[in-house]
Amino acid sequence: MTPDEILQALYDETLVGNAPAVLELTNQGLHLGMGPETMLFDALIPSLEEVGARFERGDFFVPEMLIAGRAMAGSMEVLRPLLAETGAQTVGTFVMGTVKGDVHDIGKNLVNIMLEGAGFNVIDLGVQVAPEKFVEAIVEHKPDIVGFSAFLTTTMPMFKANMNALQKAGLRDDVIVMVGGAPVTPEYADAVGADGYAADASATVKKAKELISRRRGAPVPV
Repeated sequence: MTPDEILQALYDETLVGNAPAVLELTNQGLHLGMGPETMLFDALIPSLEEVGARFERGDFFVPEMLIAGRAMAGSMEVLRPLLAETGAQTVGTFVMGTVKGDVHDIGKNLVNIMLEGAGFNVIDLGVQVAPEKFVEAIVEHKPDIVGFSAFLTTTMPMFKANMNALQKAGLRDDVIVMVGGAPVTPEYADAVGADGYAADASATVKKAKELISRRRGAPVPV
């Protein structure tokens, strides 16, 4: 296969979530001497963007997004260390976790894959993340954004507890706070003092880019 054929096949196979094919094509591309950033920016990211667009139109649903995301994640396992070596520019750093008391992570994991696919450096703290653990991660990683995820209405009050912990640690103004999860609404996000809310993984990527650009005083990326 030529490099152009590999890029097209990577795009197509990621779109349908064919993980073994995506991994094989990634290795083929590297064997041919293709740059990891070429495969990421010319095939994988555009494919995930198309997945997001189809989800927004109602042509794709969560299962399709998940399998496409997993297909890309397999390729990223191979490309990530190589991208680090090339010093590929990241959009920003995003610390993510499901709040204390909540063990749901499918939505969070999907958001992480989409963010990583869009060029973010994602630090996933996992589930049942206590406020002090978020604080420690912000001090250590100095992220642009921290994301709190909740699936249960009973754990949503942890958003406020986390915000209070950031305030107490003197970190609130240093980081953009985004919240999300099935029961969360824009009104609730405003009520707890978050900077942003997104209803799904695709919207999270757009909102995250918008919030970072606004903070940096740069034009909002399309």
